Amino acid sequence: MQHRWGYQLSVLRGALDQLDALHAQWLRTRDGLPADARPGTPVFDDALAEHHAECWSHLDDWATHGQAIRDIHAAARCAPSPVTSPPTATTALSTGPSRTR
Repeated sequence: MQHRWGYQLSVLRGALDQLDALHAQWLRTRDGLPADARPGTPVFDDALAEHHAECWSHLDDWATHGQAIRDIHAAARCAPSPVTSPPTATTALSTGPSRTR
């Protein structure tokens, strides 16, 4: 486990929360645009550009710290499972074929 992972996950969670809030805000903004505002019209495109500008710093957080998720996943795959214990010599002997005379 790396000490930085806690911080990185916190940054990613905060960025995700902000992106969710900005998306909800965009939906309200889009719904409040005039009926003739469609993609390609200045009023729509300006509102969308403003939305994208507000999102960039949070997307940058993901670009900067997102690798932590892959690192944690890789570490978890390599870590021994807490559910099973490693085999012992006694276990190996008791599971081998039995020979009776």
